Amino acid sequence: CRGKSWKYLIVISCPPLLFSSPLLFPQGEDNFTYCPATGLAKGNEHSEFAGWAFPFPGVFLVEEFISKDEESEIVRLMDQDDWKPSQSGRKKQDYGPKVNFKKQRLKAGSFTGLPSFSQKIVAQMKACSVLGGFLPVEQCNLDYMPERGSAIDPHFDDWWLWGERLVSLNLLSKTVLSMSCDSEDSIQLFSTCSKENGELRPSGSLTEMSARNHSGEEGTNCILSPRLVPSKEVTVAIELPRRSLVVLYGDARYKWKHAIYRRHIEHRRICVTFRELSAEFSAGGRHEELGKELLEIALSFQGRPV
Repeated sequence: CRGKSWKYLIVISCPPLLFSSPLLFPQGEDNFTYCPATGLAKGNEHSEFAGWAFPFPGVFLVEEFISKDEESEIVRLMDQDDWKPSQSGRKKQDYGPKVNFKKQRLKAGSFTGLPSFSQKIVAQMKACSVLGGFLPVEQCNLDYMPERGSAIDPHFDDWWLWGERLVSLNLLSKTVLSMSCDSEDSIQLFSTCSKENGELRPSGSLTEMSARNHSGEEGTNCILSPRLVPSKEVTVAIELPRRSLVVLYGDARYKWKHAIYRRHIEHRRICVTFRELSAEFSAGGRHEELGKELLEIALSFQGRPV
Protein backbone atom coordinates (compact mmCIF):
# COMPACT_ATOMS: atom_id res chain seq x y z
CA CYS A 1 0.00 0.00 0.00
CA ARG A 2 1.14 3.64 0.53
CA GLY A 3 2.17 4.27 -3.09
CA LYS A 4 3.95 0.98 -3.85
CA SER A 5 2.86 -1.51 -6.52
CA TRP A 6 2.22 -5.04 -5.28
CA LYS A 7 1.72 -8.14 -7.35
CA TYR A 8 0.34 -10.10 -4.43
CA LEU A 9 -1.43 -8.96 -1.31
CA ILE A 10 -1.60 -10.97 1.87
CA VAL A 11 -5.08 -11.81 3.16
CA ILE A 12 -5.56 -10.66 6.73
CA SER A 13 -8.73 -11.73 8.47
CA CYS A 14 -8.39 -11.64 12.22
CA PRO A 15 -10.34 -10.04 15.10
CA PRO A 16 -9.54 -6.46 16.15
CA LEU A 17 -6.23 -6.26 17.99
CA LEU A 18 -5.43 -4.38 21.15
CA PHE A 19 -1.93 -3.19 20.28
CA SER A 20 0.40 -2.32 23.11
CA SER A 21 3.91 -2.95 21.83
CA PRO A 22 6.58 -0.23 22.10
CA LEU A 23 6.05 2.65 19.69
CA LEU A 24 8.44 2.88 16.77
CA PHE A 25 8.40 6.65 16.30
CA PRO A 26 11.03 8.91 17.92
CA GLN A 27 10.26 9.56 21.58
CA GLY A 28 8.06 12.60 22.06
CA GLU A 29 6.94 12.83 18.43
CA ASP A 30 3.25 12.82 17.52
CA ASN A 31 2.31 9.59 15.74
CA PHE A 32 -0.79 10.85 13.91
CA THR A 33 -1.48 14.08 11.99
CA TYR A 34 -4.91 15.66 11.65
CA CYS A 35 -6.21 16.15 8.09
CA PRO A 36 -8.63 19.13 7.92
CA ALA A 37 -10.00 18.02 4.54
CA THR A 38 -11.22 14.65 5.84
CA GLY A 39 -11.48 15.12 9.61
CA LEU A 40 -9.24 12.08 10.05
CA ALA A 41 -6.13 11.59 12.15
CA LYS A 42 -3.74 9.73 9.84
CA GLY A 43 -0.75 7.68 10.99
CA ASN A 44 2.58 9.39 10.32
CA GLU A 45 4.94 7.80 7.80
CA HIS A 46 7.71 6.88 10.26
CA SER A 47 5.44 5.68 13.06
CA GLU A 48 4.11 2.16 13.47
CA PHE A 49 0.68 3.58 12.62
CA ALA A 50 1.57 4.44 9.01
CA GLY A 51 -1.33 3.38 6.82
CA TRP A 52 -3.90 3.64 9.62
CA ALA A 53 -6.39 6.36 10.53
CA PHE A 54 -9.37 7.21 12.74
CA PRO A 55 -12.00 9.98 12.83
CA PHE A 56 -10.91 12.93 14.99
CA PRO A 57 -14.00 15.10 15.60
CA GLY A 58 -14.15 18.54 17.21
CA VAL A 59 -11.59 20.49 15.18
CA PHE A 60 -12.37 23.40 12.83
CA LEU A 61 -9.46 25.06 11.04
CA VAL A 62 -9.44 28.12 8.79
CA GLU A 63 -6.21 29.08 7.01
CA GLU A 64 -5.41 32.73 6.23
CA PHE A 65 -8.13 33.91 8.61
CA ILE A 66 -6.59 37.39 8.56
CA SER A 67 -4.25 39.13 6.11
CA LYS A 68 -0.55 39.87 6.56
CA ASP A 69 -1.31 43.57 7.03
CA GLU A 70 -3.95 42.80 9.67
CA GLU A 71 -1.50 40.52 11.47
CA SER A 72 1.21 43.23 11.50
CA GLU A 73 -1.20 45.81 12.88
CA ILE A 74 -2.53 43.49 15.60
CA VAL A 75 0.97 42.60 16.79
CA ARG A 76 2.03 46.26 16.70
CA LEU A 77 -0.90 47.20 18.95
CA MET A 78 -0.21 44.30 21.30
CA ASP A 79 3.43 45.32 21.69
CA GLN A 80 2.39 48.79 22.83
CA ASP A 81 1.28 47.14 26.09
CA ASP A 82 3.44 45.23 28.53
CA TRP A 83 3.83 41.47 28.30
CA LYS A 84 3.81 39.85 31.75
CA PRO A 85 5.96 36.77 32.51
CA SER A 86 3.99 33.53 32.43
CA GLN A 87 4.80 29.86 32.96
CA SER A 88 7.11 27.72 30.80
CA GLY A 89 8.92 30.56 29.06
CA ARG A 90 5.79 32.32 27.84
CA LYS A 91 4.64 35.92 28.23
CA LYS A 92 0.99 36.93 28.40
CA GLN A 93 -1.62 39.65 28.20
CA ASP A 94 -4.99 38.90 29.81
CA TYR A 95 -8.30 40.54 29.04
CA GLY A 96 -10.94 38.98 31.26
CA PRO A 97 -12.70 38.84 34.63
CA LYS A 98 -10.94 38.03 37.88
CA VAL A 99 -11.21 34.30 38.51
CA ASN A 100 -10.32 31.95 41.36
CA PHE A 101 -10.68 28.56 39.70
CA LYS A 102 -9.83 26.61 42.86
CA LYS A 103 -12.62 28.24 44.88
CA GLN A 104 -14.83 28.78 41.82
CA ARG A 105 -15.23 32.48 42.43
CA LEU A 106 -15.68 35.11 39.74
CA LYS A 107 -16.03 38.89 39.57
CA ALA A 108 -15.36 41.66 37.07
CA GLY A 109 -12.42 43.11 39.02
CA SER A 110 -10.41 45.49 36.83
CA PHE A 111 -11.75 43.97 33.58
CA THR A 112 -12.68 46.72 31.11
CA GLY A 113 -13.35 44.61 28.02
CA LEU A 114 -11.60 42.97 25.09
CA PRO A 115 -9.11 45.16 23.19
CA SER A 116 -10.40 47.38 20.39
CA PHE A 117 -8.41 45.53 17.70
CA SER A 118 -10.33 42.32 18.48
CA GLN A 119 -13.69 43.75 17.46
CA LYS A 120 -13.03 43.04 13.77
CA ILE A 121 -11.69 39.55 14.55
CA VAL A 122 -14.80 38.66 16.54
CA ALA A 123 -17.02 39.98 13.74
CA GLN A 124 -15.19 37.79 11.19
CA MET A 125 -15.80 34.72 13.37
CA LYS A 126 -19.53 34.94 12.64
CA ALA A 127 -18.83 33.58 9.15
CA CYS A 128 -17.49 30.31 10.64
CA SER A 129 -20.08 27.54 10.68
CA VAL A 130 -19.14 26.25 14.13
CA LEU A 131 -19.12 29.69 15.77
CA GLY A 132 -22.79 30.60 15.59
CA GLY A 133 -23.71 32.54 18.74
CA PHE A 134 -20.10 32.64 19.95
CA LEU A 135 -19.69 35.56 22.39
CA PRO A 136 -16.17 35.79 23.83
CA VAL A 137 -15.93 36.95 27.42
CA GLU A 138 -12.17 36.51 27.76
CA GLN A 139 -9.09 36.94 25.58
CA CYS A 140 -5.60 35.71 26.41
CA ASN A 141 -2.56 36.63 24.30
CA LEU A 142 0.45 34.35 24.74
CA ASP A 143 3.92 35.16 23.40
CA TYR A 144 6.19 32.19 22.59
CA MET A 145 9.91 32.46 21.80
CA PRO A 146 12.35 29.60 21.15
CA GLU A 147 15.08 31.44 23.11
CA ARG A 148 12.90 31.24 26.23
CA GLY A 149 12.02 27.58 25.70
CA SER A 150 8.36 28.55 25.45
CA ALA A 151 5.83 25.74 25.69
CA ILE A 152 2.60 24.70 27.37
CA ASP A 153 2.07 21.23 28.86
CA PRO A 154 -0.88 18.97 27.97
CA HIS A 155 -3.99 20.31 29.69
CA PHE A 156 -7.74 20.82 29.55
CA ASP A 157 -9.10 24.33 29.72
CA ASP A 158 -11.45 24.79 32.68
CA TRP A 159 -15.09 23.91 31.96
CA TRP A 160 -16.71 25.33 35.11
CA LEU A 161 -16.38 28.85 33.69
CA TRP A 162 -15.46 28.45 30.02
CA GLY A 163 -17.89 27.05 27.48
CA GLU A 164 -17.46 24.38 24.85
CA ARG A 165 -15.69 26.28 22.07
CA LEU A 166 -12.06 27.36 22.42
CA VAL A 167 -10.97 29.68 19.61
CA SER A 168 -7.31 30.49 18.89
CA LEU A 169 -5.68 32.69 16.26
CA ASN A 170 -2.08 31.70 15.45
CA LEU A 171 0.18 34.64 14.58
CA LEU A 172 3.76 35.25 13.32
CA SER A 173 4.81 31.65 12.73
CA LYS A 174 3.48 28.16 12.17
CA THR A 175 3.31 25.66 15.02
CA VAL A 176 1.76 22.33 15.99
CA LEU A 177 -1.00 21.71 18.52
CA SER A 178 -0.35 18.28 20.04
CA MET A 179 -3.37 16.32 21.27
CA SER A 180 -3.14 13.48 23.80
CA CYS A 181 -5.63 11.37 25.74
CA ASP A 182 -5.40 9.83 29.22
CA SER A 183 -8.52 7.70 28.80
CA GLU A 184 -8.43 3.98 29.55
CA ASP A 185 -10.52 3.44 26.41
CA SER A 186 -9.21 2.19 23.10
CA ILE A 187 -9.35 3.74 19.64
CA GLN A 188 -10.40 1.76 16.59
CA LEU A 189 -8.18 2.37 13.57
CA PHE A 190 -8.95 1.51 9.97
CA SER A 191 -6.56 0.94 7.10
CA THR A 192 -5.90 3.70 4.55
CA CYS A 193 -3.81 1.63 2.15
CA SER A 194 -6.45 1.56 -0.58
CA LYS A 195 -5.20 3.95 -3.25
CA GLU A 196 -7.06 5.50 -6.18
CA ASN A 197 -5.78 8.25 -8.48
CA GLY A 198 -2.83 8.85 -6.19
CA GLU A 199 -5.10 9.51 -3.20
CA LEU A 200 -5.20 7.48 0.00
CA ARG A 201 -8.79 6.51 0.71
CA PRO A 202 -10.29 5.24 3.99
CA SER A 203 -11.00 1.56 3.66
CA GLY A 204 -13.71 1.38 6.34
CA SER A 205 -14.02 -0.90 9.34
CA LEU A 206 -13.75 -4.00 7.14
CA THR A 207 -12.52 -3.49 3.59
CA GLU A 208 -11.95 -5.70 0.60
CA MET A 209 -9.50 -4.35 -1.92
CA SER A 210 -8.47 -5.55 -5.33
CA ALA A 211 -4.90 -4.86 -6.45
CA ARG A 212 -3.50 -4.93 -9.96
CA ASN A 213 0.11 -5.42 -10.95
CA HIS A 214 1.93 -3.51 -13.70
CA SER A 215 0.60 -5.85 -16.40
CA GLY A 216 -2.98 -5.07 -15.39
CA GLU A 217 -3.63 -8.51 -13.89
CA GLU A 218 -5.85 -8.55 -10.85
CA GLY A 219 -4.08 -9.48 -7.64
CA THR A 220 -5.30 -11.19 -4.50
CA ASN A 221 -8.07 -9.51 -2.50
CA CYS A 222 -6.97 -7.95 0.79
CA ILE A 223 -9.33 -7.98 3.76
CA LEU A 224 -8.06 -5.81 6.61
CA SER A 225 -9.57 -6.01 10.06
CA PRO A 226 -9.85 -2.93 12.24
CA ARG A 227 -7.17 -2.44 14.82
CA LEU A 228 -7.65 -1.34 18.42
CA VAL A 229 -4.96 0.67 20.22
CA PRO A 230 -4.95 2.16 23.74
CA SER A 231 -5.83 5.87 23.66
CA LYS A 232 -2.74 6.61 25.75
CA GLU A 233 -0.48 5.45 22.91
CA VAL A 234 -1.98 7.93 20.43
CA THR A 235 -0.92 11.55 19.95
CA VAL A 236 -2.33 13.72 17.18
CA ALA A 237 -0.57 16.71 15.62
CA ILE A 238 -2.80 19.54 14.42
CA GLU A 239 -0.65 21.70 12.17
CA LEU A 240 -1.43 25.41 12.61
CA PRO A 241 -0.26 27.59 9.72
CA ARG A 242 0.58 31.23 10.30
CA ARG A 243 -2.58 33.42 10.54
CA SER A 244 -4.85 30.37 10.90
CA LEU A 245 -7.85 30.13 13.23
CA VAL A 246 -8.57 26.90 15.06
CA VAL A 247 -11.65 25.94 17.09
CA LEU A 248 -11.67 23.02 19.53
CA TYR A 249 -15.06 21.69 20.63
CA GLY A 250 -16.75 18.40 21.48
CA ASP A 251 -14.33 15.49 21.88
CA ALA A 252 -11.29 17.63 21.02
CA ARG A 253 -12.27 19.97 23.88
CA TYR A 254 -13.34 17.52 26.57
CA LYS A 255 -11.60 14.18 25.83
CA TRP A 256 -8.24 15.28 24.43
CA LYS A 257 -5.66 17.44 26.16
CA HIS A 258 -3.83 20.01 24.04
CA ALA A 259 -0.22 21.18 24.26
CA ILE A 260 2.44 23.17 22.43
CA TYR A 261 5.92 21.62 22.71
CA ARG A 262 9.25 23.45 22.58
CA ARG A 263 10.30 21.63 19.41
CA HIS A 264 7.39 23.26 17.59
CA ILE A 265 8.39 26.84 18.42
CA GLU A 266 10.90 27.87 15.75
CA HIS A 267 10.32 31.65 15.74
CA ARG A 268 8.30 34.16 17.74
CA ARG A 269 4.71 33.00 17.88
CA ILE A 270 1.66 34.74 19.36
CA CYS A 271 -1.50 32.84 20.22
CA VAL A 272 -4.73 34.81 20.71
CA THR A 273 -7.31 32.64 22.51
CA PHE A 274 -10.95 33.60 22.95
CA ARG A 275 -13.25 31.82 25.42
CA GLU A 276 -17.01 31.85 25.88
CA LEU A 277 -19.01 31.35 29.09
CA SER A 278 -20.25 27.96 30.25
CA ALA A 279 -23.95 27.15 30.56
CA GLU A 280 -23.85 28.08 34.26
CA PHE A 281 -23.21 31.72 33.30
CA SER A 282 -25.37 31.80 30.18
CA ALA A 283 -29.11 32.28 29.59
CA GLY A 284 -31.05 30.09 32.03
CA GLY A 285 -27.95 29.30 34.07
CA ARG A 286 -27.48 29.73 37.80
CA HIS A 287 -25.25 32.79 37.33
CA GLU A 288 -26.96 34.23 34.26
CA GLU A 289 -26.96 37.84 35.54
CA LEU A 290 -23.24 37.83 36.29
CA GLY A 291 -22.64 36.37 32.84
CA LYS A 292 -24.64 39.18 31.21
CA GLU A 293 -22.65 41.78 33.14
CA LEU A 294 -19.32 40.31 32.07
CA LEU A 295 -20.35 39.98 28.42
CA GLU A 296 -21.47 43.60 28.36
CA ILE A 297 -18.03 44.63 29.59
CA ALA A 298 -16.18 42.27 27.25
CA LEU A 299 -18.00 43.34 24.10
CA SER A 300 -17.47 47.04 24.75
CA PHE A 301 -14.00 46.45 23.20
CA GLN A 302 -12.45 49.17 25.37
CA GLY A 303 -10.12 46.93 27.38
CA ARG A 304 -6.53 47.04 28.45
CA PRO A 305 -4.59 44.05 29.81
CA VAL A 306 -5.51 43.26 33.44
